[in-house]
Amino acid sequence: MTAKQFTADISGPDQSVELEVSVPDVESDLSDYEFHQQVDMAWQVCDRFDLQTDIWRGRILRAVRDREKRGGASRQKRGGANHEKQGETENKAAAAHNGAGHVTSADSSGEAKGTGFLNWLKDRDMSKSRAYVLIDLANSADQMLEEGLIETKDVNRFSKRAFMETAQASPEVQQIVSDAARRGEQITRKEVKTLSDDWIAMHSDLIPESVRQKTADRTIPTRYITPLVKEMEKLPPAHQQTLKNEVDENPDVATLKQVTAEAKYLSRYIEAASQVQTLDAEHINLELALDEALRVGCLNSAADLVNQATQLEQAAVKLYTAWMRINKLADRVYVDSGESTPHLRALLNALGPLCSDLIEVHLGDPEAATSRRIRLKMLLEGDDGQAPTSEPVDGAQMNQAMAMPIEVIHEEL
Repeated sequence: MTAKQFTADISGPDQSVELEVSVPDVESDLSDYEFHQQVDMAWQVCDRFDLQTDIWRGRILRAVRDREKRGGASRQKRGGANHEKQGETENKAAAAHNGAGHVTSADSSGEAKGTGFLNWLKDRDMSKSRAYVLIDLANSADQMLEEGLIETKDVNRFSKRAFMETAQASPEVQQIVSDAARRGEQITRKEVKTLSDDWIAMHSDLIPESVRQKTADRTIPTRYITPLVKEMEKLPPAHQQTLKNEVDENPDVATLKQVTAEAKYLSRYIEAASQVQTLDAEHINLELALDEALRVGCLNSAADLVNQATQLEQAAVKLYTAWMRINKLADRVYVDSGESTPHLRALLNALGPLCSDLIEVHLGDPEAATSRRIRLKMLLEGDDGQAPTSEPVDGAQMNQAMAMPIEVIHEEL
């Protein structure tokens, strides 16, 4: 069963476009096997039609995006020429108008790059991430067509997920899959994934020869090899060699699972450690600390520790910026209110514990026996400890907030 080939012009008054798919009647006398066989065939038709429409959507999105880039560059060039002919007064007026959130012809260089494309997506209720998934799909399809790996008619041989899996596979796997598609075989995601796993198991330099031999004789399934390779690729060469030697000493499934987990924790540790500002590389040797964690068997805990440190620093920055913002807003509301707004003043008074330099919150239900009151004291360097009334902080101030001492006091009620 295949989808009908049709071409429709929906620009005219007759905009009827139909895709006919044969779905078996639930009351038919078909056996369960025949019924599900027809259902699977109908599903494959929809799946392959969905793939083709997604490829074309990706091409459309790519054209809209590239057109916006080209148009934006042209407008910027014209705007630059006009800008040279305008006086200082006009420039100041244009800058003020732009500051209000509008784009003017006097200074078109202030246009946000790609705004037109984002608006186009917004009008069609499509997210930017979804749009770029479709664009990547179209790019992969066009690349495979240009390289002669497949022909247009071969796309019908793929399920949607199989095609996306093929697009992300190595060139060698793409060649094997495309040869099968040209022979008329139906390509499923499971087949592509199996081929990709087999290729990685037999050709990756990160896999020792002892494991390759056991993979070749099917002693070790290839599905355990691919996750290990993907995690090891994230690590520095020294750690890759250490894990490779460990696998070579005990080439079995249990070791592969253990080393895969270790590689995952290693990558998390290395990534998180580079983001923790508290860890001074001049005083702490992260590599030696990592080796010691491996030796005593607490790599997982060490990785989680560093990861939590990253989150804590980020939370401190967010706390600082929110505290600055709430104080500014409280000052603004206080100025705008007065005796005629007693309830508004009551609101400000109730929020007082969050606006002062000693923040108080309850952890859990205040009436519960297990409730705790947490107090955080904001001690800004060079300040007198009073709540700030300055403008919102910029990026530099956010970075400096990492050095802000915060005294945390737990009080059990």
